[in-house]
Amino acid sequence: MKTIDSINLIYRDPMVRSGRPCIVGTGLRVMDIVMEQQSGEREPEKIAAVFEIPVGGVYAAMAYYYEHKEEIDKDIQEDDDYIRRVKAETLGHRPS
Repeated sequence: MKTIDSINLIYRDPMVRSGRPCIVGTGLRVMDIVMEQQSGEREPEKIAAVFEIPVGGVYAAMAYYYEHKEEIDKDIQEDDDYIRRVKAETLGHRPS
């Protein structure tokens, strides 16, 4: 008989990071790992060291990303848009 094991390393909690998927035991979002990987850091061991998490968390985050790519890409874009808006508003209201 075949058994399918589940690795439960990703969670969502509406009270943590606006309900975005995070690595268990942390508030570190899947998208944080993805952005680090996309910014040029390709080795999971190095990403794990940057965030001080187990390497398995990096692999779990990337696996989750590839299964939910459209959703995570949208989250990344929303964060980027928010940061741009805040910067524009802040720079536009600087005292002289």
